[in-house]
Amino acid sequence: MSPPVIVTRAEPAAADTVLRLKAAGYEAILSPALTLESLPEAELDMTGIRHLIFTSANGARYFAERGGMDGATVWCVGEATAGAVREEGGKDVREGGGNAADLAAMIIAAPEARTGGLLHVANEAAAGDLVAMLIRAGLDARFTALYRTVPVRSLAPAALAALNAAARSFVLIHSAKGAAAFCDAAKGVDLSRVVFVAISEAASRPLAGCGARATVNAAHPNETALIDALDTAMLAL
Repeated sequence: MSPPVIVTRAEPAAADTVLRLKAAGYEAILSPALTLESLPEAELDMTGIRHLIFTSANGARYFAERGGMDGATVWCVGEATAGAVREEGGKDVREGGGNAADLAAMIIAAPEARTGGLLHVANEAAAGDLVAMLIRAGLDARFTALYRTVPVRSLAPAALAALNAAARSFVLIHSAKGAAAFCDAAKGVDLSRVVFVAISEAASRPLAGCGARATVNAAHPNETALIDALDTAMLAL
């Protein structure tokens, strides 16, 4: 049996990751480090908007609860986000390489992005750097938050048992906020047998000093590269 792999991604996307891992033969354990909360009072002003920007699948899902995507050009940070947009009915979908800076550069370089306003939908903790880059480039861009992420207080019992019992365990990290939340929830737990596998270097930064055996970063900030990094780490460590 392979070592346990703990999935810290927030639901509902975490369930997809668990299914993908189980299909590959891994012992996957669900223990989200963050939960999502809708912001039902948030204003969604679509006046003049012809382009939507999503930097997470969750942003696409929360937007779909409030309105349709038909007719909009939708700019997505990567493959998982683009997949969620298509599931929610998005037709004109543009897929970036995996991070917000690359997505901003792609939008700025596209002549059609100057035909109407652009709306970035994300969680309330989003820094706004993407919209700031678009505005500096002369685009009509704005931001709205439709949900927030909230750190959990404790790990799932199955994850805690695996961390305490397994000779080696792997923990998947999908974001910097998730990494920080996991470390806080795991205070007092011996992580010296843990290998963190993070979706990017930025996502893994809060893991420094947590006492893990090793941290491995994916070559590209997307789910496929993350699983590839897990495969490599399993063989190497």
